[in-house]
Amino acid sequence: MRRRGVTVILGALLTALLAVGVMAAPLPYVVLKPGPTVNTLGSSNGTEVIQVTDAKTTTSTGQLRLTTVNVQSQVELVWAISGWFSHKDAVVPRALIYPPDTTEKQVEQQNAQEWTESQESAVTVALTKLGYPVQTSVKSVTKGGAATGLLQTGDLITAVDGTAVTDPTKLTDAIRAKPVGTTFTIAYTRSGKAGTAQITTKAGDDGKTPRLGIEIEKKQPYPFKVKIDLDKIGGPSAGLMFTLGIMDKLMPEDLTGGKIIAGTGTIDDNGNVGPIGGIPQKLVGAKSAGAQIFLVPKDNCAEALKNAVDGLPMAEVATVDDALTALKTFTSGGTPKPCSVS
Repeated sequence: MRRRGVTVILGALLTALLAVGVMAAPLPYVVLKPGPTVNTLGSSNGTEVIQVTDAKTTTSTGQLRLTTVNVQSQVELVWAISGWFSHKDAVVPRALIYPPDTTEKQVEQQNAQEWTESQESAVTVALTKLGYPVQTSVKSVTKGGAATGLLQTGDLITAVDGTAVTDPTKLTDAIRAKPVGTTFTIAYTRSGKAGTAQITTKAGDDGKTPRLGIEIEKKQPYPFKVKIDLDKIGGPSAGLMFTLGIMDKLMPEDLTGGKIIAGTGTIDDNGNVGPIGGIPQKLVGAKSAGAQIFLVPKDNCAEALKNAVDGLPMAEVATVDDALTALKTFTSGGTPKPCSVS
């Protein structure tokens, strides 16, 4: 009996140890948690988030808060079980965040690059809305190319066949839409004077892509400096809130109307708002930060509606103009266009 008792005790102990091992073993999942929110009109760690120099800025009575998601990359069974039963966390396959062919460091580097690009697009869009348009400038003319003798370095391309060129992509798309040998009317400004040139495209090095024979670049002159100073956050999802923050600082009117506005969404150079991940966690984070409305990218609305947070209305936005309209409506006491499933 004594030996049997020892065996039972050892068996129970072994089972317990195995259970502990299973509970502590890493799983191929990550846990998404509500991350911090940041007021783009305020400061972070004692440093102003959006810094404008050599221009008059205004102070708002409200807030424009970007939202984030924290990723717990090392997940044990106990944390997975906790996440599965949580109303604010999400357990998702690790491969969705860290693809099998990339390392965590590579993902972080990509997020950092997207973070930088989102800031650049936010500045571009905000300043365009404030009256500083993007210009398409001739960086160089290819020797022997189609534009040789017709265009010069420094020329600003303003139109192609009568259609305004609002950014370099518009020009490239227009030229490539027609076959090699097509003659285009290119309008430009040189040293402040307008001019036009008839340019017939030639094939590029691949023998089939139509080329004007120029290298172009984007310019956007403005008489001040804009800098975004916020570290340890990655990805492109703060683009919309940065755009609104820059505009609010440089406009005489207060876009917030004294309200706490939260939101998310990528922004491209044309002002389009794109979808992001982690909507459920961002809604929870926004509510915890006291947000009174949440700006949701149109393509995230279906997910947002399934994860709606009590007391936090949501407005659907597809462009920065939609966001501005939503803010004006909300701060005037109205109801912005709500999220819908199309």
